[in-house]
Amino acid sequence: MAKSKPASSRKIFVLDTSVILYNHNAINNFDDNDVAIPITVLEELDNFKKGNNTKNFEAREFIRFLDGISGTTAITRWRRLNGPEKGSFKVVMNEHSKKDVRVVFGEDKADHRILNAALKLKEDYPDRKVILVSKDINLRLKAKALNLQAEDFETGKIKNIDSLYIGKSEVPNVENIVIEKLYSSGFCELADLKIEKPLSNQYFILKSERASALAFYNPVTGRVERVEKRAVSRIMPRNAEQVFALHALLNPEVKLVTLQGVAGTGKTLLALAGAWEQRRNFKQIYLARPIVPLSNKDIGFLPGDIHQKINPYMEPLWDNLKFIQNQYGEQDQEYRRINEAIESEKLMITPLAYIRGRSISNVIFIVDEAQNLTPHEVKTIITRAGENTKIIFTGDIYQIDTPYLDSQSNGLSVLIDRLKQSEIYAHIRLEKGERSELANLANDLL
Repeated sequence: MAKSKPASSRKIFVLDTSVILYNHNAINNFDDNDVAIPITVLEELDNFKKGNNTKNFEAREFIRFLDGISGTTAITRWRRLNGPEKGSFKVVMNEHSKKDVRVVFGEDKADHRILNAALKLKEDYPDRKVILVSKDINLRLKAKALNLQAEDFETGKIKNIDSLYIGKSEVPNVENIVIEKLYSSGFCELADLKIEKPLSNQYFILKSERASALAFYNPVTGRVERVEKRAVSRIMPRNAEQVFALHALLNPEVKLVTLQGVAGTGKTLLALAGAWEQRRNFKQIYLARPIVPLSNKDIGFLPGDIHQKINPYMEPLWDNLKFIQNQYGEQDQEYRRINEAIESEKLMITPLAYIRGRSISNVIFIVDEAQNLTPHEVKTIITRAGENTKIIFTGDIYQIDTPYLDSQSNGLSVLIDRLKQSEIYAHIRLEKGERSELANLANDLL
């Protein structure tokens, strides 16, 4: 049986609302330390409990969890969390510290009452370390200004984002005979390249003194196979990463693809082109993206019907679809087929919230701007996949529009890090902008 720490050595972590909305199970991730929940947090969760978004689900699940472990005992006193190696928790009712944060910052708001609760705990337990845990950067800065230790919720975050898997490697000094074998036979053995066993569906740029070749490790055959450059829906890849991306999109053995890169690298366009090329293999093509409301205004308050509400958010998808369509003349049969696919709902552009709760079978499903999803939302989408479904996530992990996510904690980063060993998964980071010379100039110099 594990020995409990003496009370004086156990830390007290104060959780704010943003942590619980990010992960309702966060309260169980502090080992044998104690966890405090300010009453203001419960009040805020009450405002989030209704709705179909992930944050509403997280709020409901936490409320149910707290109700389940509280029993008949008052939760304003320290009581054990489930498990012998867990600490205790309580709800902090007294949010009146000697240094009133509402007076310091000149406003009575939820964040300031949460800070008061943490400061009151610091006063009540002077021999213990009290730490505020929040996904809200500004709240953490305010805490530090009050000499209160504050931290981000680190569980599940990527420790070193610079080492995140990029999906490809360059192999120099390859023997000329190996390159020739790749072109003549279409494959070579791992031993020929003198590299250790790579990750499944990892891509390679192989270079010898006289030639080069693009290849990938096929986990099914256990060989390195050549990747050929080819146009898809009349979209010709412009660099090696785009060749790899299209190969992953068209590989029937790969059921999950992630494309990560900055604006203008072709993520969404390639995903759409690859999906349209495979339309005969699937019943429908879904194109979706998370809606991040401006000024915290919910989509329900915007004027118009559902199509008028979501169209401004979906314009980037329509732009890329129109670009593919314009590769053909208006009298071309392929041009008309795209219009027909939209009219018959063979090809659907929809907000991500409308996919929630559905079983996605026989579908190729593109999720754009996936960096704005939490890990739980990404998991929810993938677990909806039925038979003959392929899911594609695209996004830029450095361009996040939601306040409580960053490059290390968003769903796309976590997905790339966790699934890189899977045989049915492939990933490519697109690095070179191909939108236009003007766009590249802005990316490089501004």
